[in-house]
Amino acid sequence: MRPTPFNVVLVDDEPRGLSTMEKLLSLHCPDVKIAASCSSADEAIQKIRSIDPELVFLDIAMPVKNGLDLLNELQDFTFEIIFVTAHNQYMIEAFHFSAVDYLLKPVNDLLLINAVKRAQKRILEKTSNKNVETFLHNVQHKDSPQNMRFCISSVKGFQVVALKDIIYCEASGNYCNFHFANQQVICTVKTLQEYEKSLEDAGFFRIHKSWLINLLHVKEYRRGEGGSVILSDGTELEIARRKKDGFLERVKRFYKF
Repeated sequence: MRPTPFNVVLVDDEPRGLSTMEKLLSLHCPDVKIAASCSSADEAIQKIRSIDPELVFLDIAMPVKNGLDLLNELQDFTFEIIFVTAHNQYMIEAFHFSAVDYLLKPVNDLLLINAVKRAQKRILEKTSNKNVETFLHNVQHKDSPQNMRFCISSVKGFQVVALKDIIYCEASGNYCNFHFANQQVICTVKTLQEYEKSLEDAGFFRIHKSWLINLLHVKEYRRGEGGSVILSDGTELEIARRKKDGFLERVKRFYKF
């Protein structure tokens, strides 16, 4: 880690939330320096512009202007963000798809430490903060998951893709290959099981130990012991026998027939 600490701005409309975060950071994260603690979005915007911090802890649910309003007003993100929020299911989905760090209140010590380490790594590597832009896009499309964007951790870093463009995901050992409508293939550094957990509520279904498919791209089902599915690019994939009933039920719900 570099010798100088990372400048941090805290944003939370609750004094207790600010004091708690200040204590946790002082106890567990010696490599950060709290440059400002802000109780409103307007105050935070002013401080962020004057201080130019490297990391911002941002509460989403604030009165008058919330955390999303703050980001939309700033527009240019030269800093890393760790969101702090109460549980909100649609927001959690947007977090996962966008690969941004978030902490649920009350903040867990270990999760805080790990989130700060990941943020510091991105700062040192000067990784583009496209994941925040992706998050803001996803919040706007929270009622239509297929219109959301998805951050894929690839061997080169990460890539932002449209969920609707993914045809299927294919297991490849400890890696996973994403197949797209434009015939592009992206090799990722996560397993198929990890992506299954992220995508199962966004119109994806695992038909086999090797394949997770986007139901939007299903063109035909062929009967058999488990059967097989024809996808929009002409690919035919076998459905595991134990997955057949679940697949047919999901397709009926997805297409409402």
